[in-house]
Amino acid sequence: MSLDQLTPEQHSALLKIRKRVIEAIGRNMDLYGIPLSTGHLYGLLFFADKPMTLDDMGLEMSMSKTSMSTGVRTLLDLKMVNKVWEKGSRKDLYEVENDWHQTFTDFFAIKWRKAVESNILVFRRSIEELNNQLQSQSEGPIHEILLEDQRKMSEAVRYYEWLDKLIDAMESGEIYKMIPKS
Repeated sequence: MSLDQLTPEQHSALLKIRKRVIEAIGRNMDLYGIPLSTGHLYGLLFFADKPMTLDDMGLEMSMSKTSMSTGVRTLLDLKMVNKVWEKGSRKDLYEVENDWHQTFTDFFAIKWRKAVESNILVFRRSIEELNNQLQSQSEGPIHEILLEDQRKMSEAVRYYEWLDKLIDAMESGEIYKMIPKS
């Protein structure tokens, strides 16, 4: 149904509700390091009744084409929007990924996987350096400090290995056997 078929009062009430949701989406995405404007862009696409071009989005949001392009690229990288093809159109069209479970999985898997890989690498290198120090510092207060640091870092590695398994379970869909989609 087209918004053109609504009365001015209905149209205004609907836009007010949608704006509230778009603001909330923007704030939520901002919490996870995604610019507020990109969150608003996602909200706009969420309510769009058809795929939109960058020009369409720019008009709706009063943003530059460059800003729109950057925001859309971010959303594409996070797999939150899809580029779609439409017969007769030479411009790129975009629409939201409607499977929110998949969007959640993709978003967090992408973000968490980077953190896991980076942090495990740092901790493992550091543990190796601690082991070298422990071999040369077999006595004294430094030995106890090195052992305690090694213990803490080993716990961190175990956590990141667990998180890696959680990401695998999300990506494979195994998580939904434990917590079914509603």
